[in-house]
This record gives sequence, C-alpha cells and structure tokens, in this order.
Amino acid sequence: MSPETPISKTKLCPTCGTRLAENASRCSVCGSEFSVEPKLQKAVQGSRMPEITLSLPLALGLITIILIIGAGAVFFGLRTTGRVTEPTAIPTLTLTPTTTPTATETLIPTETPTPTQLPPIDYTIRSGDTCYSIAALFNVSASSIILANNLSVTCTDLFIGKTLKIPQPTPTPLPAATATLEPAAATRAACQTVSYTVQENDTLSSISLNYNVSMTAIKEWNGLSTDNVYLNQPLVIPLCMRAATPGPSPTPTPPPPYPAANLLLPVDGAPFTLANDTVTLQWASVGTLRENEVYMLTVVDVTAGTGRKLVQYVIDTKFIVPVTFRPQDNLPHSMRWWVVTVRQTGTDDQGNPIWTTAGASSVMRVFTWSGTAPAATQTP
Repeated sequence: MSPETPISKTKLCPTCGTRLAENASRCSVCGSEFSVEPKLQKAVQGSRMPEITLSLPLALGLITIILIIGAGAVFFGLRTTGRVTEPTAIPTLTLTPTTTPTATETLIPTETPTPTQLPPIDYTIRSGDTCYSIAALFNVSASSIILANNLSVTCTDLFIGKTLKIPQPTPTPLPAATATLEPAAATRAACQTVSYTVQENDTLSSISLNYNVSMTAIKEWNGLSTDNVYLNQPLVIPLCMRAATPGPSPTPTPPPPYPAANLLLPVDGAPFTLANDTVTLQWASVGTLRENEVYMLTVVDVTAGTGRKLVQYVIDTKFIVPVTFRPQDNLPHSMRWWVVTVRQTGTDDQGNPIWTTAGASSVMRVFTWSGTAPAATQTP
C-alpha cells in the first residue's frame, strides 16, 4: 500500500471562488488580498466548581416543594411530641369574648324581672266567661292566661268555679297583642275538616245541605269568591262550622203539666128533662193556655151501651151539649162527662191535628137526660 498523502488545508477566495492554500495572502486569479486573522489562543483557566443552571419556573417549583416538605416535617414532629394542642390554646384571642359584656345585652330582659316579681291574681270563673273576656278584664293577653294555667289552645276547658292564675300586665305581652290573630289560626287548625271532590251535578248549595255547613263557611275556607264550583274541584268542608239543629231543642223543654180541671156545673147526678133542650157544662180554668193548647171535653151516653159519645175541643171553660145528642127514646139516659187539657204536636196525613195530653184529667161526673115523652096508655 502507498502511504496516504496528507490533505492540505485550503480556503476559497471570497471574490472569485478560487480554491487557494490556507496560508495564501493573495488570490492568484483575481488578485484579491486576504487579511490574515490571528489565531485566538485559549485562555488558561484555573480549576472551578461544577455549576448547575436552572430555569426560573423550575427553581420556584423546587423551592415550593422544599417548603412544603419542611412544613410537613415540622407539623408531624410537633404532633408526635403532643405540643400541637398547646398553640391552639394560645389563641387566647378567644379572650376577646371577655368583651362579653354582650351578656349585658341580656339586661334587655330587665323588662321581665319587674313584672315577674308581681304575683298572679286568682280569679274564679263565672257563667259566660271566656279566656278573651277575662283577658280584657285584666288587660292581659289571652295567650298569657292559657300558658299560666296550662289550658288548651282553643281555651274550651273552662268551667264555672275553676280558679285561674291571671298574670300581671307586663310590657312584653304588648307585642303578644299582635298575636290576637293567633286564636283564629288556632281555631282553624283545631277545626275538624273533611276533604270533598265536587261530583257531577253538585252545587255549592247541595254540598252545604249535605254537610249542614253554610255556603259562606265553605267559601271562606276555600277562598271562593262566587257560589260556582266545577267538576273534580277539591274542597275542604269545615265540620266545626256546622249549623246548629234547632229543631229538637224545643221538644226537650215542654211546659209542666196542667192540674186537673175542677168541674163546676152541673152537679154530679143532676137530672135534665124534656124541658131542657140543651145542657151547659162548666169547669174552672187551669191557667192561661198557649196557642196550641185547648180543653178536650168528652161526653159518653152510658145507658145506650153502644159507645155513643161526643168529643169536643174548646178554648172556653164551658160547653153547651147540642140537642142532637139528646136520647131518642123515652128513657132517662146517664151521661158521663170529664175534661182534660191537650196540646197539638202536629198533623196527620189528612191534615187533622194530633193532640197529646198536657195535664191531668178531671174527675168524672154524671147527669141524666130524658128523651121523648112516654106514650099514653089507652084505658079500656
């Protein structure tokens, strides 16, 4: 093998581009001269410590991580020593509540001590008293009476003779006067109600009659402004607003029974002949009769034995037996008669009055009444 010839270093002419030797000072083609640049010699440097360069964000991140790790180490170190709780106690800043003269704000209820020092007044319930009338009498609120005596919200458990504790008037119950609307709300809450859905052909009037609750009450409880209702409309029926049934109330209070009538004329056993076309019966009054009360007079022909009798209802204390009741034969007939007070309590299907006894029956008397004259017997 032939030895390799060393490659000489060359450079190019910046003017014509001719390749020249590295140390040529002038171009052999175009004649341009080259300026020789002196070689820079490397500066001699002493030994140095190694350097690490970091960007600013990375440096900040590393610092943050180091601080977090340090803080965590300190926290866990203090926690293991049990000293963490002591610094929490250091917030004696809670002593700032020593400015709890806010407790002096509780002096606002100084209004309550002055009235509560007064003893309550004893009051005995009388007829017609209610919580509200008693409250108005003593110038206190009804709610204070209810609370002081442990009464029901509706205050319906009062009875005559019961003693109530009436608290003295205080300034604090004055706002409670605004609570005078509460009893209405309380009675509404205490009222028994039933839900009803309007059916076909229903009217407010028919619903009112069905539950015996006034139409006005139903409208008020349901916020209705008219009497119109629609199918499937939900309604609340307040049963506590049912109308009272006054019908039966008069019957439980009938007047006392009347005494027996005292018969005056005719005397017992008095005879009446052909000369008497009529017989007048008289008796004493038992008192002032009411509009639906009369005397019932009964006359029975005992001799006839056929149940022949005369019954009359009169308001006077006398009655004239008509001549039509005179016997039709020539025998004297015994007539028994008596009087009793009766009261009309209704009418039957034919419209005739229904009478009930309103007093004791009188004693029975008898009179005789002769009919036609006996026929004359012929002499032989």
